[in-house]
Amino acid sequence: MNPLLSSSSRAVAVIRADRALTVVRAPEIPDPAALAEALAGAGIRAVELTFTTPGVLDAIGKASGVPEAVIGVGTVTTREQAEAAIAVGAQFLVTPALRPEVAEVAVAHSIPVIMGAFTPSEVLAAAEMGAAAVKIFPARALGPAYLKDLLGPFPHLFLIPSGGVNAHNAREFLTAGAIAVTAGTDVVAPADVVGARWSHIGSQAARFVHSLD
Repeated sequence: MNPLLSSSSRAVAVIRADRALTVVRAPEIPDPAALAEALAGAGIRAVELTFTTPGVLDAIGKASGVPEAVIGVGTVTTREQAEAAIAVGAQFLVTPALRPEVAEVAVAHSIPVIMGAFTPSEVLAAAEMGAAAVKIFPARALGPAYLKDLLGPFPHLFLIPSGGVNAHNAREFLTAGAIAVTAGTDVVAPADVVGARWSHIGSQAARFVHSLD
């Protein structure tokens, strides 16, 4: 059995248990460990930093020191990025689109990859490449009903909507069949990250988590 399709990995288990992960997009992260602590303490333990942030590899290393958090990296588009992220401690990878070379690296290292897709053909291709879950992006385009439609022919797949998910509609995506939802800038605003407003970020994350019930 492909280990990436099993919830035995800690990253997948945490995402499924919390029903959420968060993606962080900011021009800088002054204290990655404090950010991870704020989010994990509020109930979102899976934290996706991204290659759009300068120095993200250093940030991954620092955030990975927070034992209750699970640190991954997103916007992974090349084999080299995947290898570098895993080398500094990334526990899961996220791609914005179908990236076979990233999937190959993830499978080789037994690291879960959440692969971005949108159409039914892309969703199936992502699963066939060994994705632990498929990120439906941009989720705002067609909303929760589209997710439910996708699960008609693919009921066994783990789908995670991303893009346009917020405290007002997150529950609808879960009801439609998502295993988890992605909290974005509504929870982790770039300005709050740069300003090191960890308490505020924690409050926003707690609000988002509360909306899932």
